Amino acid sequence: MSSPARVDNLDMGATVWMIASTALVFLMIPGLGYFYSGMVRSKNALSLVFLCMMALAVVTVQWVVWGYSLALSETSNNGFIGDLGHWLFLDVDYRPHPNAPTVPGVVFATYQCMFAALTPGLAIGGAAERIRVLPTIVYTFIWTTVVYDPIAYWVWAPGGWLTKLGVLDFAGGCAVEIASGFAALAFYAVLGKRRGFGEEKWQPHNHLNIILGFAFLFFGWFGFNAGGASLVSGRAGIAFMTTNIAGAVAGIVWVALAYWQQRRFSSFHFCSGAVAGMVCVTPAASLVSTWAAFPMGAAAGLFCFCAVEVSLRLGIDDCIDVFAVHGVGGVLGVMLTGVFANKHVIGLDGVVSKGGLINGHAYQLLIQLAAAAASAAWSFGVSYLVLRAMDCVPIFRFRVDAAAEDHGLDFTELGEAGYSFVRDLALAHAPASRPHSLSKPLITEAPTPPPGTAAAIEAIIIQHPHDTRPMLKGSPSSGTVAELPSPK
Repeated sequence: MSSPARVDNLDMGATVWMIASTALVFLMIPGLGYFYSGMVRSKNALSLVFLCMMALAVVTVQWVVWGYSLALSETSNNGFIGDLGHWLFLDVDYRPHPNAPTVPGVVFATYQCMFAALTPGLAIGGAAERIRVLPTIVYTFIWTTVVYDPIAYWVWAPGGWLTKLGVLDFAGGCAVEIASGFAALAFYAVLGKRRGFGEEKWQPHNHLNIILGFAFLFFGWFGFNAGGASLVSGRAGIAFMTTNIAGAVAGIVWVALAYWQQRRFSSFHFCSGAVAGMVCVTPAASLVSTWAAFPMGAAAGLFCFCAVEVSLRLGIDDCIDVFAVHGVGGVLGVMLTGVFANKHVIGLDGVVSKGGLINGHAYQLLIQLAAAAASAAWSFGVSYLVLRAMDCVPIFRFRVDAAAEDHGLDFTELGEAGYSFVRDLALAHAPASRPHSLSKPLITEAPTPPPGTAAAIEAIIIQHPHDTRPMLKGSPSSGTVAELPSPK
């Protein structure tokens, strides 16, 4: 599909745009950490930011050692995985990759590294508040090698079997969204629920962190979706706008559904919906007309919102909704790409394509279904096996013990805290000789005051995320505050 790579085809504008997009995607990684940290209780906030940044470091090493070669080799003779022709970045220099014939190969490889580094960070969210740091770091290296790299090769490498089949996935519906969503589901299958899930009503502890992280994600997503598209043909502009439209529409739809259900607006609902919309449009970003982002965004807002509700009714503890948003949204996006892909838009770069259903090419839907099913099955199956195998080794046991989970991962796993009051409480309840042992609970249990009293209202307002008392029950769907008694 791409013309042969030629050094004399290098374009300065395309190169600068991809370098800038690499920086944009990099910003998504700390943004993801802040986004996740705001959703959990304050005693676990720092651990999620740390794990997202550690994923960047670990995957960067893996990518240079062999990840890039396994995922995007242009010389491999099989359709499943790349060879080691570029291990340690050998021959990754000014010579362009066939997927980016106007950009130096090292720029393209670095840009793709940010995709690979972001993906395990997404999956880790499925195990938030109960996962140990050391095995997670080791798992990130292994998972990127055996899950992300093969799927990326299938979809994007010139010799990948899905590439040859004709799959349409522009920016990561399979390798990033579906892979991370189903890996998060595998985390839940192995680790189980958090202590107290279904018995206590947990809420996001910091909505400002959620909005800040979301802003970084939205900003970086423009580089994520548009960075690999052509500036000259206008497809980069199309990807930029479809990303914006889908995020906006899905955010509005999610807020409307939540308001209909709960009769109040929520910043968290909007952020979750907008992320779902951008997930859905990712595989289609520069393959569809801009108008197609409207139905794709609306569908993402509806289906992902319902997926969150279904997960909760089934008792699935996907505390950051990774599967519901990225898994379900990724599958939806890959399938809708088969509906709305426009051969005229794809042809702006001189690429010949039959397009999707709107061009009368219904067979594309079967190809998209095969890609989504294969990616989901591989990600869940291999992730589950790796997690189970590692969990059998005591040093790589994933789940923290009950005391560590109650006290929070920030202090028990990192010996630090994202907030000074968390550190002060922890140190105050630890033995003087072992300040990190945390042998006593941070907060003692107290009875819940009778509903409808002034004490009940005060308890709701001042209740700390570390409090072990059961919260007043309310809709658990997206972290809204519990219902206050109606004034008389």
